[in-house]
Amino acid sequence: MNPLMTSAWTPAHGASAAERTGPDATAAFTTGGALQLSFLSPTMARVTLVPAQGFREPHTWAIAQGFSGELPWAGRPRNALNGFERPALSLSQAEGLTTLSTDRLSVSLQGGGNSPLRLHWVDAASGKTVLEDRPTSAYLQERRTGLVRHCVVRDPQEHYFGLGDKTGPLNLHGRRLRCLGQDALGYDPQNGDPLYKHWPFVLSRTVDGLWVGLYYDTLATCTFDLGCEHDNYHGFFRTVDIDDGDLDYYVMLGRTPAEVVAQFVALIGGTHLPPRWSLGYAQTAMGLADAPDAQHQLDKFIDECARHRIPISSFHYGSGYSSRGKQRYVFTWNHDKFPDPKAINRKFQSHGMRLVANIKPCLLDDHPAYSSLNAQHAFIEDHATGQAVVEPYWDGQGSHLDFTRPQAVAWWQEQLQRQVLDQGIDAGWNDNNEYAIQNEDAYSDAWGTALPMHRSRPLHALLMTRATFEAQQAHAASQGQQGEPVFTVTRAGPPGLQRYAQTWSGDNTTSWATLKWNLRTGLQMSLSGMFNVGHDVGGFYGPLPDPELFLRWVQACCLNPRMVMNSWKDGGISNLPWMHAEVTDAVREAIALRYRLMPYLWDCFEQAAQKHVPIIRPTFFNFPDDPQCLADADEFMLGDSLLVSPVLEEGQREKRLYLPQLSDGRCWVDFETRQTLASGAWHTVDAPLTRLPLFVAQGAQIAVAAAAPGQVPRHDDPVAGVLQF
Repeated sequence: MNPLMTSAWTPAHGASAAERTGPDATAAFTTGGALQLSFLSPTMARVTLVPAQGFREPHTWAIAQGFSGELPWAGRPRNALNGFERPALSLSQAEGLTTLSTDRLSVSLQGGGNSPLRLHWVDAASGKTVLEDRPTSAYLQERRTGLVRHCVVRDPQEHYFGLGDKTGPLNLHGRRLRCLGQDALGYDPQNGDPLYKHWPFVLSRTVDGLWVGLYYDTLATCTFDLGCEHDNYHGFFRTVDIDDGDLDYYVMLGRTPAEVVAQFVALIGGTHLPPRWSLGYAQTAMGLADAPDAQHQLDKFIDECARHRIPISSFHYGSGYSSRGKQRYVFTWNHDKFPDPKAINRKFQSHGMRLVANIKPCLLDDHPAYSSLNAQHAFIEDHATGQAVVEPYWDGQGSHLDFTRPQAVAWWQEQLQRQVLDQGIDAGWNDNNEYAIQNEDAYSDAWGTALPMHRSRPLHALLMTRATFEAQQAHAASQGQQGEPVFTVTRAGPPGLQRYAQTWSGDNTTSWATLKWNLRTGLQMSLSGMFNVGHDVGGFYGPLPDPELFLRWVQACCLNPRMVMNSWKDGGISNLPWMHAEVTDAVREAIALRYRLMPYLWDCFEQAAQKHVPIIRPTFFNFPDDPQCLADADEFMLGDSLLVSPVLEEGQREKRLYLPQLSDGRCWVDFETRQTLASGAWHTVDAPLTRLPLFVAQGAQIAVAAAAPGQVPRHDDPVAGVLQF
């Protein structure tokens, strides 16, 4: 690879903070192009490599800060700096070193002649280093492949988090991970990678306890080496390799992880506040909609929910409503299995269940609309031949819609209304949208500018989700229902998806290991800026869970932002709340706990939307000054005051856990027994099979709801009181 060498840095002069529209400093490469540095707030800066031939990715769909309303469908120009604070800067230059500073963040710019280009970032208050480019060739480019690499100094004691839906322990130090969406059915929950999201954001804790975020704004595949690679000539370092995309990264400084995460989420446009019904327990099961008598099976399911008095707020249709055999035909109904869709949908609604339907972005080549859409050039096409790319999909051959073509978006939104919304279904569930197209000549039209698939693959999940979201907005307006927020779900996507949708950890496998490691994957997504997250309760793939594993899974997920029981098992058998009679009462109680805490949970959602804070968090997020909280643990915080400690090991009936240090000598209080436990200490607590260990910070007030006498709990039950702890 070739190091990028520059002439000396040239800082901008003379303009006030409010007047600055260009970069604050620029260094020209000896081979053409330049590196630009721009401060965007007192704690955030941007570094952009501008190639001599122009950006490979001339637009961004992630950076939404400062935009009123939605970004243009065609994206925001990559070189745009509007909408940012542009703080006042101080400048010093001495002995080839240029330093730019706000009152919070300072960067020294080195390079020129034979000296490698290098940036050194410092916390202005303490003088401590927060991020440091590798002294030896920090910026490299490979002419043969277009790959660009950024290398920074790594301290073995640093902690790394983020990168979206990553598996294994929360601290990613020592791992090599890819940002590339894959359909990862049955993934290894501890070591599997990549999963479904493209999310090139790393949150780091320095050895001095400061926090820094690095977001690389690219849709190209990225590989992050966080300590696997070692080279004696370069010391300890970590790298990101961007596969034929642009190097355009944002640095965010914070004294706590909350400060950094909030900056990042504001940068990418915040979090959508969904309708309250979407916080309730939800059920889906591929076996029900896949059955030959699917409508009858769903009719029985509704009756069984009532018979077992299961609190439930929505049902998510699997794609079986559109299937013929094993194949799926989006926006069609199999009327042999569903003779009267509107009738069964009315029954769901009459029993208090809202409806969500699975939708997929690929049409099999014998789909009724395929020929028409192909004639309209609505699919991803081969740049060499101009023909639709046809590849294997759901036991057939099919073509993916190109959501950068208006005709594809228009067809999608029209069909969503006719075949889903007009049938009495409330929302679309955007699934199988990783766009894992293998043809290297495939490209997105990108509104006439031709963007190769390797630079646009994650974009389609984002635009598909946006198309669904906006179609539902329009439908609600046409029905006079503008007051209720839109709800949609997506499995895949890049930063920006949280502006529209809920997401989850994908097609997990039923096992105790999955239960354990999925907890961490949910927290990792939360630290990455995806707050409305969850897991398929009971495991989607693999064997049926036994009674103990099933109940512990329900308990572990009953206080996640998303609680959906989903499965696809051999023989069409489904994970259902009453699947094991011996634990059905305890399953019902765990779900009911969610509804009892609904006012508190709703407040967590509102805080996520308003203040950019996660709903579920590792304990170190709330207690960054307690070093014990950095250790791997089976606990998480729900909001500011609740600590949840699910049992994740077979046969465990006691649990040893650490309760973080609270201020002013306060204790933790057991939610059920009201026993007080010292903070900043280890405890062994009872964890019988029917109990979820749950603790409240002393002094907290927790609002709770209660159902009307004799009624099953609902998501809109009124507040019954405030518990004092």
